[in-house]
Amino acid sequence: MGVAAPRRKLSPGEYLELERASEVRHEYAGGEIFAMSGGTFEHSAIAANLGRLLGNALGERGCMALNSDMRIKIPSADRYVYPDGSVVCGRPEFEDERRDTLLNPVLVLEVLSDSSEAYDRGDEVAHYQTVASIREVVLASQKAPRIEVFARQADGSWVLRVHGPGARAALSSVGCEIAVDEVYRGVLEVPARDAEASTGR
Repeated sequence: MGVAAPRRKLSPGEYLELERASEVRHEYAGGEIFAMSGGTFEHSAIAANLGRLLGNALGERGCMALNSDMRIKIPSADRYVYPDGSVVCGRPEFEDERRDTLLNPVLVLEVLSDSSEAYDRGDEVAHYQTVASIREVVLASQKAPRIEVFARQADGSWVLRVHGPGARAALSSVGCEIAVDEVYRGVLEVPARDAEASTGR
């Protein structure tokens, strides 16, 4: 989340009207708006790699990988957010005819940063978990090859699985796997022993 802009509280409708006319993206939380700050090279590259790998893996499953331009509504928390990526399966549902606010993602992606890691791991994951359509929340470190997958279970509980170098992160919500090493290729160096293990050498 970015930095709060000092102004009176806005209704969701007022926020959307302002956001659609703004050249700067903002997230919305309970009447306050937060300008989105820029990310590091690592943040951008990891998010791009995740989106590309997901898009390729989805194939013809009837699902589509979306980038950080897609705004998502979290009704229970009175929030509008821009995750680093998301996936929708089947027919996408939108807030209105503008088709710029998605209501039914099945998976969301966030690349962790120093400024937001505590929030991303805590409140943000909890907010995502209140969206009925979301079955998995994926967090990617930008400090080390590490993918965390929070997965909704049949009984409504959530299980966290952590994947490191050489591992493949299973994403059951969309029926595919992502190789951790591929997410970080060209961005972070994978330790030699782990890289050799993943290639069988």
